[in-house]
Amino acid sequence: MRKFILASALAATLIPAAAMAQSYGEVRHDNREIQQDRRDLRDAQWRGDRHDARDARRDIRDDRQERREDWRDYRRAHPDIYRGGAYRGPRADWRYRPVAIGYRFDPVFYGRNYWIDAGRYHLRPVGADTRWVRYGNDVLLVNVRTGRVLEVNNGFFY
Repeated sequence: MRKFILASALAATLIPAAAMAQSYGEVRHDNREIQQDRRDLRDAQWRGDRHDARDARRDIRDDRQERREDWRDYRRAHPDIYRGGAYRGPRADWRYRPVAIGYRFDPVFYGRNYWIDAGRYHLRPVGADTRWVRYGNDVLLVNVRTGRVLEVNNGFFY
């Protein structure tokens, strides 16, 4: 009886781990589907077929929604990774204000101590002049030469 209980407890811990590992694969699959749908949209626009272009836009919209849902499931399955510590602003009088694409930061906000490892959080790789930066609970893609925000991921950390 003890062996059965031990085996079932072990199986219960292994099954969720396998299910969690599959979630990021689903997100990658969704990204590939979106890329294919974008190619289909370009082809339909080039051919001038309005109906195919409309269908391709709808497919892109649906695939993006599915990717958002899979990404949310992945983040819920891996809460320890996305539970960031307390954010300390660069100044004592700092207060969080939401930012949008095109906003220009002071250099103190995107210094080395605010950089984020893109591989750890499954963010896309960046070029030489751009960095993923933590700002409050958000993650921003910032051009370090100009200070401009290129992409915003609101509520990335819990």
